[in-house]
Amino acid sequence: MSEAPLVLTTRDARGVVTLTLNRPMAFNALSEALLEALQRELDRVAADASARVVVIAAAGRAFCAGHDLKEMRAEPSLGYYERLFATCGRMMMSIQKLPQPVIARVHGIATAAGCQLVAMCDLAVAARDARFAVSGINVGLFCSTPSVALSRNLSRKAAFEMLVTGEFIVADEARQKGLVNRVATPDQLDAEVERLVASIVAKPRVAIAAGKGLFYRQLEAGIAAAYDDAGQTMACNMMDESALEGVQAFIDKRKPNWG
Repeated sequence: MSEAPLVLTTRDARGVVTLTLNRPMAFNALSEALLEALQRELDRVAADASARVVVIAAAGRAFCAGHDLKEMRAEPSLGYYERLFATCGRMMMSIQKLPQPVIARVHGIATAAGCQLVAMCDLAVAARDARFAVSGINVGLFCSTPSVALSRNLSRKAAFEMLVTGEFIVADEARQKGLVNRVATPDQLDAEVERLVASIVAKPRVAIAAGKGLFYRQLEAGIAAAYDDAGQTMACNMMDESALEGVQAFIDKRKPNWG
């Protein structure tokens, strides 16, 4: 009997790809095998021009409990840990590099690298009973790699407080702090994700892809370089047929015909 895949992949007719973490008995802890499986699926999406949106979801009672601590403790060597965190970092950066928007669908807990995964997604929708923490400090391990993503979502003091206390925050607090975009009751979580997805797929893919790339580049640049990049990106976007049609439709007071 073959084992169930660690990432379940589904796709609808619109090009919405859902990647479901599938280690429910381990609260979807990011084992080496799960990291590799998720990386493979992200690479496939990156090469698929027809994919429009990615949703990262999870099976079972939790979104993701972070790294697999039992697996980490079994091989305590500097080289192993360096390779593990490099592998995880590459996977996290793959999410940001995708031209498609990536939405985290969060339920249960998202802790340590699981909270990092939420922060690295472009958007996040959480069930009202979801909880978030970067809790490595509770076992003597400062969540250094999650801090990179967390500090780019939350204010510095809010991020640092989570990192040095390891305390949980609830979904509404996560929204207030900027970690998630929307909060829904558990029975409305999928519907809220769909509302966000539908809004995105109604827009031209070229504009979304160009905009996502520019959004992250300019965040890491000085303001003058950011404006130069943004201006060039917008000029190129304006020359695309979808933008020309959209502007003309606005002038004509009609809906754009994007096909």
